[in-house]
Amino acid sequence: MSDENRTAKTPRTPRKKTAVEKETEGTVTLTLLREHAEQQFGHELEELAKVDTRQRPPNWKMSPWAVTTYLLGGKLDNGFEVSPKYIGDRRIIEIAVATLTTDRALLLIGVPGTAKSWVSEHISAAVAGDSTMLIQGTAGTSEEAIRYGWNYARLLADGPSMQALVPSPLMRAMQDGKIARVEELTRIPADVQDTLITILSEKTLPIPELNSEVQANRGFSVIATANDRDKGVNDLSSALKRRFNTVVLPLPKTIEEEVEIVQRRVESLGRALELPAEPPALEEVRRIVIIFRELRSGITEDGKTKIKSPSSTLSTAEAISVVNSGLALAAHFGDGRLHSADIASGLIGAVIKDPVQDRVVWREYLETVVKERDGWKDLYRACRDEM
Repeated sequence: MSDENRTAKTPRTPRKKTAVEKETEGTVTLTLLREHAEQQFGHELEELAKVDTRQRPPNWKMSPWAVTTYLLGGKLDNGFEVSPKYIGDRRIIEIAVATLTTDRALLLIGVPGTAKSWVSEHISAAVAGDSTMLIQGTAGTSEEAIRYGWNYARLLADGPSMQALVPSPLMRAMQDGKIARVEELTRIPADVQDTLITILSEKTLPIPELNSEVQANRGFSVIATANDRDKGVNDLSSALKRRFNTVVLPLPKTIEEEVEIVQRRVESLGRALELPAEPPALEEVRRIVIIFRELRSGITEDGKTKIKSPSSTLSTAEAISVVNSGLALAAHFGDGRLHSADIASGLIGAVIKDPVQDRVVWREYLETVVKERDGWKDLYRACRDEM
């Protein structure tokens, strides 16, 4: 039989697929759930840089005016509209940005949910074009996480050297002249916190193992965040406090301000998560905000009735979470529109953290305030059904 006939009659054995081909077969292109600020709002930073003719501090990507405009939003001379990242007192942001032009570090402090991390990230993105130099403070944060660590394989093979050293985000920020972010500073043990004292005062990070040091380049600074409401926080030493300029981020002053914050963040998250639901009605968002504000303050909106406050913080961030949870329920298990039944479970979960004490507070609030309010009967019934 000729080779030609053999080829025609004998079926060809298919080539085996490689492991990579098997893994990628049938997959779809993945997109990031949450981009860094400098990626998500890169077009705004570019437009601001085009019109920014003011003086810039050394190694800053833009001037303090442009950084503040990026945070607070506004219309540029070329007609481009910059979206607000922070809704609140302009002077607070101006003080925070001005601090970074000096030799002082910045400490953003406030109750949970007052956008401390959000402001920290966006200031870093605008000033340095990089918000990723991040140290997350926890009870287990060690000195190495703040200063540097070692590649132990190289350390054992070659001994201490710069090649065996693993720089921390703080060290890299010093070398590159960028902003280092320390989240939840008061969660870090006090003796580890004090590692920052020399860095903030001398702008130097000693490396005694190599008889060397890393000196900070111009543009380097630190933005730390902390709250004084959670349990398990560690007080800052007076020596460390002196190295920071402290800026307090307050809760929104008015209902309208808080409603706007919730609406903007819900719309942004809804787009990112691609929730197939209609934007929430303004009145629905307003009701949630009113409930949170009344329970936080211990008095009703009209000032006539005193009420008990639960143990939960009921921050603006939690209000955003309640609305988003409701939208997810409405999108996937409802008609795509946010109703009282969709937000009831999230609302109860946000209020009731202590199953005994908070449940009593919430039930009393339902019966004395929500039940008696005009147009709130649907919310009252939905919350009662979830209890």
